[in-house]
Amino acid sequence: MKDSSDILLTAFEGQGALPQELRDQALERFKATGLPTRRMESWKFTHLRALEGFDFAAAKETHAGTDRLPSLVGQGAARCRLVFVNGVFEAELSDSLPEGLSFERLSQGVPGWAEDHLGRIAEADAESPLLDLNTALAGEGPLLRVERGRKLNAPIELVLLDASGEKAAATQWRGLLVMEENSEATLIEHHISQGGASFTNGALEISLGQGARLKHIRNQQKNREALILTNTQVRVARDADYRALLLVLGGAVAREDYKIRLVGQGAHCGLNASYLLDGEQHSDITTVVEHLAPHTTCDEAIKGALDGKSRGVFQGLIKVARDSQQIEGNQSHRALLLSGDAEVDAKPELEIYADDVKCSHGATVGELDREALFYLRSRGLPLRDARRLLIGSFLTDVIESFGAEDLTPALVAALDDKLDSLAGDGA
Repeated sequence: MKDSSDILLTAFEGQGALPQELRDQALERFKATGLPTRRMESWKFTHLRALEGFDFAAAKETHAGTDRLPSLVGQGAARCRLVFVNGVFEAELSDSLPEGLSFERLSQGVPGWAEDHLGRIAEADAESPLLDLNTALAGEGPLLRVERGRKLNAPIELVLLDASGEKAAATQWRGLLVMEENSEATLIEHHISQGGASFTNGALEISLGQGARLKHIRNQQKNREALILTNTQVRVARDADYRALLLVLGGAVAREDYKIRLVGQGAHCGLNASYLLDGEQHSDITTVVEHLAPHTTCDEAIKGALDGKSRGVFQGLIKVARDSQQIEGNQSHRALLLSGDAEVDAKPELEIYADDVKCSHGATVGELDREALFYLRSRGLPLRDARRLLIGSFLTDVIESFGAEDLTPALVAALDDKLDSLAGDGA
């Protein structure tokens, strides 16, 4: 009987589009390890048992249900939207490109400007077999470049939609964004699914040249039968600034891996994330920030709220290389348990090889403030509304502090929709 690894290899056979040498090496490593197991340290809290019951096949193109696509951009405002349905680019649903932005499709070959970046930024290790699987077999995805000195006024919106057919849709997308020197842009990802179960194994590589600035928002609103696993790796050059906001609301099992390398003096990264889970949802956010140059800074702020039998995982590592003096790295994870059956596992870590640094980390798990709850109820608010207000305020703080004021209302609205759907007195 075939296991899940064999089924995946069969489903995507012949679809690889990255350079052959990289694909061969990655495939060899994946065959040696197979899918991640809980015997791997970074997968201790997340298992992929759900894959064992999947009857999946590589997703095929479909136009079903694509008349209403998500957007964080207000009506009438400028934007550049690129739509992929089941991994296939939909030109008719996509917008024209603004000046200064290049877009190529991985399936049509790797352009010269991408050769030094694609498959070179993402570094595989012994516990990233899914990245190896993606490198070996991913056949489609966006390759984007923002020209030197160019400031894009319209955000780039990527819509990645899975639509299931008779079998669960399985997609592997691979993306690349190159921000050339002193360029500036906002990248928004929407991950949504329609129909039944789906499996997504995605990877995104980002390169920020000297002085470049990027705001990167990922909005994950898959349905409750979806498994979504994404590996994001970022290289930040001198005086460049990478800021990410992750909103996790959907999925049955979701894992987000971020690996950010600050390679030039003055480089900065900020990572904000907010997750709201209920039912039996499982979310794993795993981050690694490497300070590889002096005078680099990072700030991480992660907040979550969990209802029902949901489970949240946060694993965060700040690593300071030898001679990377005068750096500052801060990491914070806070979670609210809204039911007695919900669970959170947190593993913050510091690994420091320099002596002139400022680093901090903290993780707390608690319940709703009973005094605040009593105060709101004493003012006439029903229990459900009082709890909803407190949970919303707790999670919205991360979104508002990200610094994308024009996009905040749409993100908060998505969070409010999820709050409305929580059952019982959980909200």
